[in-house]
Amino acid sequence: MEYRVSAPDVLRVPLVVPEKLLMGPGPSNAPPRVLEAMARPILGHLHPETLKIMDDIKAGVRYLFQTNNAATFCLSASGHGGMEATLCNLLEDGDVVLIGHTGHWGDRAADMASRYGADVRLVRASQGSSLALPEIRRAIETHRPTVLFLTQGESSTGVLQGLEGVGALCRAHDCLLVVDTVASLGGTPFHMDAWEVDAAYTGSQKVLGAPPGITPISFNHRAVERYTRRQTKVKVYYWDMFLVGDYWGCFGRPRIYHHTISSTLLYGLREAIAMACEESLPSLIARHQDCAKRLHDGLRAMGLELYAQERDRLSTVTTIRVPTGLDWLQVSQYAMKTYLVEISGGLGPTAGQVFRIGLMGQNATSERVDRVLQVFRDSIKAVKPDFVFPRSASKM
Repeated sequence: MEYRVSAPDVLRVPLVVPEKLLMGPGPSNAPPRVLEAMARPILGHLHPETLKIMDDIKAGVRYLFQTNNAATFCLSASGHGGMEATLCNLLEDGDVVLIGHTGHWGDRAADMASRYGADVRLVRASQGSSLALPEIRRAIETHRPTVLFLTQGESSTGVLQGLEGVGALCRAHDCLLVVDTVASLGGTPFHMDAWEVDAAYTGSQKVLGAPPGITPISFNHRAVERYTRRQTKVKVYYWDMFLVGDYWGCFGRPRIYHHTISSTLLYGLREAIAMACEESLPSLIARHQDCAKRLHDGLRAMGLELYAQERDRLSTVTTIRVPTGLDWLQVSQYAMKTYLVEISGGLGPTAGQVFRIGLMGQNATSERVDRVLQVFRDSIKAVKPDFVFPRSASKM
């Protein structure tokens, strides 16, 4: 048989990957220790050494979430997989799910929940703000949801959603609390057990500085009990909590084959979590918050306006209103082309309205804050030479 499709010429050229400073909302730059770990030999997905690494990761994830949940493991997917898995396992057709909407990820959760047959209701925060506890209480009393979904760190708006008191409120109304911590974990406090959060997930590629594609997730006993009371099977085999949990050895049963996990992603995540544990959560959080303050002060000195309300600002992702007459895309493209520094635009409801600067993992240092401020200033000036900065900005 003749082979009619030729091998592409482009693959005869050596692979080229430039070194960029990723100061957007994620992914962040991976530390050398993480990259070196990922260069180690591939292992089989059920080799004892692989299972040991998975167990190490489980212990580390429990520390990061501040939980003792047995059903703590990882999904072979990006952070979106965490959203899919929590909703897929905890919702059945006709269940009411209440989405706390503070930006794009509320829209995404609503879309996913509707695909699983849920009756989706939304409670919307005002622009650039989080939901107050009384607002959440009124919405729960009105809609009587089975599940309340909140995004702790809304990366599209730079808003931090307060969680204290919400878990107790949900328990009083027989409702499960699901929290997205993809853009927040490690940059702001999160206490899964103390705050009575029933299910949570995060991203590997944000504060942790591991590659995307492997998502830590945890379900408490209330969420597991809800799963066991289901009248129907979980609609997607890949997300089934008990099947993936048995692969990760969460329920005291023999470990089973569920899918072929990437051993190299496990290596990278293990080392990233180990680094976070070595630094300690209090120190990790303080570093991100100190850097966020330095960034915010620098942006204000440039005469720029922050999008999120001061009381609701997320330390890991800062949103800056695009000044009138300035083309955000040109600024972003100039920063990348000239300096190989990523500064992002808005997403969803903030598209075209804001810039987004991320400070996560090894990028949350005073040196990198100063670097991104200088690149941002120079890029604005290059794109719009008549943009007027206050006198204090010239001292940067």
